[in-house]
Amino acid sequence: MNTLGETDHYLIGEGTHKRLWEALGAHCVAPCAQHQAGVRFAVWAPNAERVAVLGDFTDWSEHPLSPTDSGVWEGFVEGAHAGQRYKFAIHRHGHCTHKADPMGRRAEPPPATASIIAPPLQYDWQDQDWMASRAQRHHINAPISIYEVQLGSWRHPSLVANTYQEFAHALVDYACEMGFTHIELLPISEYPFDGSWGYQPVGLYAPTCRFGDAQALCALVERAHQCGLGIILDWVPAHFPADVHGLVQFDGTPLYEHADPREGFHQDWNTLIYNFGRTEVENFLVANALYWFEQFHIDGLRVDAVASMLYRDYSREDWVPNRDGGRENYEAIAFLKRLNSEVYAQFPGAMMIAEESTSFPAVSAPVDSGGLGFGYKWNMGWMNDSLGYFALDPVYRKHHHHQLTFGLHYAWSENFILPISHDEVVHGKQSMLHKMPGDEAQRFAQLRAFYAWMWAHPGKKLLFMGCEIAQAQEWNHNQGLDWATLGHPLYAGVQRLVRELNTLYRATSALHQSDARASGFQWLEANDAEHSILAFLRRAEDGTNVVVVANLTPVAREHYRLGFPYAGAWTEVLNTDSVHFGGHNTGNMGCIQTQNHPHHGQECSACITLPASSVLIFNN
Repeated sequence: MNTLGETDHYLIGEGTHKRLWEALGAHCVAPCAQHQAGVRFAVWAPNAERVAVLGDFTDWSEHPLSPTDSGVWEGFVEGAHAGQRYKFAIHRHGHCTHKADPMGRRAEPPPATASIIAPPLQYDWQDQDWMASRAQRHHINAPISIYEVQLGSWRHPSLVANTYQEFAHALVDYACEMGFTHIELLPISEYPFDGSWGYQPVGLYAPTCRFGDAQALCALVERAHQCGLGIILDWVPAHFPADVHGLVQFDGTPLYEHADPREGFHQDWNTLIYNFGRTEVENFLVANALYWFEQFHIDGLRVDAVASMLYRDYSREDWVPNRDGGRENYEAIAFLKRLNSEVYAQFPGAMMIAEESTSFPAVSAPVDSGGLGFGYKWNMGWMNDSLGYFALDPVYRKHHHHQLTFGLHYAWSENFILPISHDEVVHGKQSMLHKMPGDEAQRFAQLRAFYAWMWAHPGKKLLFMGCEIAQAQEWNHNQGLDWATLGHPLYAGVQRLVRELNTLYRATSALHQSDARASGFQWLEANDAEHSILAFLRRAEDGTNVVVVANLTPVAREHYRLGFPYAGAWTEVLNTDSVHFGGHNTGNMGCIQTQNHPHHGQECSACITLPASSVLIFNN
């Protein structure tokens, strides 16, 4: 009863144990005729000469574990119980290192580094309706608008208790009110250094204790589901930190990482790279992804730094070619394919998202079609081109018109998410507001136009917290968002605009239904670089049409003739210059009437008013 079964050992050795968290780690065992209650410990350390567990239950003296043929050391400690701290003592060549449990499901608050025996997670889930509808909500034809959040700095802890319980109400209610469909959390796997924002995790199986325990995290996810919101986690399989209590040289050898620093060391982040070619390491990571879906009902994983995994020469001059002499990392590619195949096989309604910044082909194509198997990919090209364009003084934009049109040449090559993430508002990149040129009023007008351009453009949406309130300062993980600015009408106007964009986006099939099909998009005006004006049509299979017009100079245009696909009345359903959003109310009085006057290749047209630095959306 207190040891692993033969099947467990076989699957661990083969690297195919899909519920690895149930086999390895610390597990509470009920009393029986043979023993009192206690805890079974198991850890993979095949190259260790001796392994012991020590903790509160032994007064931190060593309790030896027994080796097995699979490289797992295991043993039972009678009287040990949930809530006690522990580590593994790894002995090799006369040297002993105390390690946290790689499979630990709870950890001490940093800077302490011990694992904590976790009780079995037995949560009574009440989110059946959401789970039954999840696949439909994640379909390529569905509206997906993601609110990216770093929990520790959404609200400052001096103002409110930053706990999973608090977020289950304040954060979920706010995201619902703002019209988002999902919340994406920056990594919450346990991490030692706050300044890494979770991107250097040391306990992949432990939800960070900074905000509460696993039960409370389940309650947060459940409430989000009951309110119609999905939960996506940032997940980091590309690298891990070199903290001595973590995975580095775990059994006295490079067990999880490559031995060769040209393959196993990440120069950008001063971290170590997993040995994706080792089956047990691949199993450790794949099982971890399955763990979050199974145990916490999370809805998706955004896989961090995929580009760094795909190329052996990523950000390095000295690198090791693959077996064919090329730069592609075959082992990492195979891992990503297995990861996505396993997740979608076991959790068909899940969402796997790649943060991939290169033109690597077929990232979001199915594995059986030769792709990596992700459901969605961040469109980093759109992000860079769009932000670069909007940062220009409008007088120069006519020379850079292609930065807004080029993305439509490849918009349907992948299932794209348009991301304005935390990376764009930190480390000297400035806030979204201060990326925009001009005086205060012009900055706000440009920002409103940018958000409307983003929501109207093909692709799902992602916006980092604070961007929706036009926070003026760069994001700082040590501070809460500057919610007080909402007392100013211009900041409150941007927030109202984002709420209205989400509402319109979700309610208008033409704005989301054909995101992955070129047939749902048509340029009406792509060549008016001189005036920095662009217009396009978006259509849905149900016959819904919208016309989007952007005037991206601070000069209003009256009597601008634009082609429309149909005659009749067209309603101005969104105008970023509305006084409701902080603008001047220049526009078309809510409605226009097209005439049978061919223009822009369309049978009909109308003369419309284009407010300065604005985006208009019409439907019929």
